[in-house]
Amino acid sequence: MPRYVIEREIPGAGKLTGGQLQGIPQRCCGVLWKLGPEIQWIDNYVTDDKVYCVYIALNEEMVLEDVKLLANRVSEVKQLIDPTTAERVLQ
Repeated sequence: MPRYVIEREIPGAGKLTGGQLQGIPQRCCGVLWKLGPEIQWIDNYVTDDKVYCVYIALNEEMVLEDVKLLANRVSEVKQLIDPTTAERVLQ
């Protein structure tokens, strides 16, 4: 299934406490439960002023249903690279 990265601008996100951040995954889980097993939330990355969410879904429309107006950008992941990618190239 395709993977998507959702970018959300949240000023001061990096300074939020664990309790304040808790609302983000609570909302995601509630929406995902309604959408069914064709969409899966993988994880989030919090930076100073943004939150990046990673999803696996059948299509972009399912992701948009979850994020609605909260997303500043939704991008489909075209390639995944990691340290093992370098190893394959060097061999």
